[in-house]
Amino acid sequence: MCGMAASPRRLLIATQNRGKVRELERMLEGLPVELVLPVDAGVALEVEETGATFEANAELKARAFAAASGLPTLADDSGLVVDALDGRPGVHSARYAEPPRSDRRNLEKLLAELRNVPDGRRTARFVCVAALAVPPTAPAFAGVEPGAVAFFRGTCEGRIIREPRGADGFGYDPVFVPDGLERTFAELPAAEKDARSHRGRAIDALRRRLFARLATGPAEA
Repeated sequence: MCGMAASPRRLLIATQNRGKVRELERMLEGLPVELVLPVDAGVALEVEETGATFEANAELKARAFAAASGLPTLADDSGLVVDALDGRPGVHSARYAEPPRSDRRNLEKLLAELRNVPDGRRTARFVCVAALAVPPTAPAFAGVEPGAVAFFRGTCEGRIIREPRGADGFGYDPVFVPDGLERTFAELPAAEKDARSHRGRAIDALRRRLFARLATGPAEA
């Protein structure tokens, strides 16, 4: 998955979302870690996201997967915060529509709620909080002590357009245009999206910490 140093530390990626997996693989490429997916670790969990904040939900997932796998675990919670909707869908972004939930149904609900909102008031931001949890039974990882969690936050300001555009990305990407651009996240090349996105900024903060701690050798892991 990633370029690896000798005897890399293993890091579990706590998601079943293939879009997130692809992004994280790109963003963490070159680090001295071996990325492990839940299926590779024999872990099958559905963690109920009961937290009121992105931090709380990211921590719930990271701790649960770390406990089940025994591995340092990276989880994130992210969502779209729309000003005209008083911050909705927020932490409920992935489950905004009524069941059966899907990206298409979430988009349809969002656009229906914004139908009468003028263009100048359709401001929004994507938020991502990544949580790195180390189980109590594992050694410290990237400066995070056993049993502890570190958080990394990223945001991207933009606006919501009226019709989806673009074939790439996932979730709300086809209707979100970041500030300074005229293309949606779903229309951007992967590298450009990664550099601008909320997840890219959160993972960049994590990446800098991992490089600083792990690249110096096992004693710093």
